[in-house]
Amino acid sequence: MPRLHSSNNPGKWNEDRGPNRAAIFWKGIPMERHNTFWRVALLAPPLTVFAVFVIWPLLSSFFYSVTNWNGFGSDYDFVGLDNFARIFTDKLFMNAAINTTIWMIAAIVVPTLCGLALALLLDGKVPGGRAFKTVFYLPICLSAVIVGQIWIWIYQPDWGLLNTVVSNISGEKIRYAWLAKPDTALGSVILAWSWQQTGLSMVIYLAGLTAIPEDLLEVCEIEGAKLWQRIIFVVLPLLTPSTVVVIALSVINSLKGFDILYIMTGGGPFNSSDTLAMHMYNESFRKYLMGYGSAISVVLFLIALTIIGIYFRQLKKVDRIYG
Repeated sequence: MPRLHSSNNPGKWNEDRGPNRAAIFWKGIPMERHNTFWRVALLAPPLTVFAVFVIWPLLSSFFYSVTNWNGFGSDYDFVGLDNFARIFTDKLFMNAAINTTIWMIAAIVVPTLCGLALALLLDGKVPGGRAFKTVFYLPICLSAVIVGQIWIWIYQPDWGLLNTVVSNISGEKIRYAWLAKPDTALGSVILAWSWQQTGLSMVIYLAGLTAIPEDLLEVCEIEGAKLWQRIIFVVLPLLTPSTVVVIALSVINSLKGFDILYIMTGGGPFNSSDTLAMHMYNESFRKYLMGYGSAISVVLFLIALTIIGIYFRQLKKVDRIYG
């Protein structure tokens, strides 16, 4: 006897499993309601996680920023804008703001220029190009904790790679403690962070280079334009959208730069490598001034929000120009 398939006869009897109740149920529901149900069902879990672990802590930070909560007890007083007023008289905050500015400038300049240079060198048919791209992109796949530990070994005073190379070049034994000196601690961490971020910039620029027509470059070469002229007057202007993305990501990532600082210096020595994110952590979880730490986090959030707003405005301008 032939079997009655439920897919062709949703309301009929299936000899093996009985009536297909699911098919009967969905058959009476309009397609729009059907699609809406699945949209809600699929979006509800991730949106719930986002609300619990992102939105709620964010709103809590705004709330505790106007209190003197210590992070433990349930007793706290509302202090209004006192925490924000304290920011302007806090020398450690000003020091952290200066270091953050230096960090952001270095985050824009070093990974952007290095990523652009690597993309220009590796674009096209280069022997071993894929291997080089993989090697340079690999650090971005590593955890900041691993990157920090690698560079701690490199900066190790006695047997670190950097001091070993400098000693071999100079002919003198060098035992410089790069991470323990206030003059070099921040720069040493910036170098490690830039090493990790350069691969991301390189990949973005490589994607931008693939969109440049080869015919245009060939015409420029036929017209007598030299390599540096083609790069400056043709390639770089066409890479403007990629540059906007690279700079925006670099600045946003630099504002989140906490983990590698925590691993390598902890903000020291003598707060010489302290940034706003690190200062917020120290005030909140080492001094237990959760209200003041929340105020710092609010300021950091507003700075990031402003940068993101500028980024989207520039992105719209670029879209209008380059279509």
